[in-house]
Amino acid sequence: MIYQAKLHSGIRVIMEPMENLSSVSIGVWVNAGSVFETKAEEGISHFIEHMVFKGTARRTAAQIAAQMDAVGGNLNAFTAKECTCFYAKVLGEDLPLAVDMLSDITLHPSLDPVEMEKEKGVVIEEILMSEDNPEDKAFEAAAMAYYGDTCLSSPILGTEQQVRSFTREQILAYMARRYVSGNIVIACAGKFNTDELLTLLESAFADCPRAPGDMTPEKTPLPGSRWQFIQKDTEQVHACLTLPGYALDTEEYAALAVLSNALGGSTSSRLFQSIREERGLAYSVYTYPTGFRDTGDICLYFGTGEKQAVKALDLSLQELKKLTAGITEEELMRSRAQLKGSFLLGMEGSSAHMNALGKRLLLQNKEFTLEDTLRAMECVTMKKIEAILPHILSPHRAVCACVGRVKRVQKEMEAILSDWMQRR
Repeated sequence: MIYQAKLHSGIRVIMEPMENLSSVSIGVWVNAGSVFETKAEEGISHFIEHMVFKGTARRTAAQIAAQMDAVGGNLNAFTAKECTCFYAKVLGEDLPLAVDMLSDITLHPSLDPVEMEKEKGVVIEEILMSEDNPEDKAFEAAAMAYYGDTCLSSPILGTEQQVRSFTREQILAYMARRYVSGNIVIACAGKFNTDELLTLLESAFADCPRAPGDMTPEKTPLPGSRWQFIQKDTEQVHACLTLPGYALDTEEYAALAVLSNALGGSTSSRLFQSIREERGLAYSVYTYPTGFRDTGDICLYFGTGEKQAVKALDLSLQELKKLTAGITEEELMRSRAQLKGSFLLGMEGSSAHMNALGKRLLLQNKEFTLEDTLRAMECVTMKKIEAILPHILSPHRAVCACVGRVKRVQKEMEAILSDWMQRR
């Protein structure tokens, strides 16, 4: 059974008691991510995620780590384009500690200037590490090209120059806008008592600033077929082809998930069989859909040696051409079953339930249930697959980014892409 409540501060709470577990997972979900940042703030949501662990009014960074370690729990956070989540997983008996620590770091970070300068170095190293990862670089370049001048093109980590420029006053101003009751959802799943949890939350989050929340700015991608090649001294060429998708909370997104799985989401998929199994051209080749509040995309990725890159791209585009005719009934049934099985296996545990509850309520203002999610998968039909194909394969919206030793193969790959765009 799933329960919802609202604290006196205005924070929404969603809870799923699971008495058969020993653990409990709790997360504070905030409408704070790269889509909400101005140009001068790029990367600030992620930097705040780091800084809250560097000390609060009541705890030093060492105490934050030691207190959670002492009960064998896990305290962590992540930043996405549309949200930031601070979460803890502990034994049920240690939930009071988890609630207290989460409220402390999210509402009362000290933001010490000395610690800020140290953490800037850490975040810059994270940015450089991402720059050194050609797969990450390809996805980032494709996203920036696909979403153009919209807020979804902003990098979550920001840039080295931007991170170095952050001030304490700038962070406080951003948190004053974003870290308010209307922008926060608290999700909890596992072994706990709902009344006891609400009592804990009322006390711990009583001083959360009260203000209404706001939604993500509009981010419709700009039209135009684009591709880019980034020279990097790597052993492989990493290619990311991005095509139009759908918003997360739509029937079309469910159909896209099934289609993506059949195309490149599993070892039995068309791309995996064609490029890896039959020809041995790549170790890693896959597709996956991404849904946001009001838009989305589907990415096709492969990494292969310079000599195989042209052939791998050509085969990938051939599979997309074949896709215009749809998929078979057998592929539909297999893909739905695979998605259902992997989803249910992934939901075994309090963390998965907490994440699903928090994300859905924050981003879609709806209550997550296993039944609804499974029903959405089962309701995908051949007719629904066929209906989304023209949108996905529309020629004016495709983007391709290639990273690696691409100088020698760029012209051939551009010619293949150009031909594919014109013939669809």
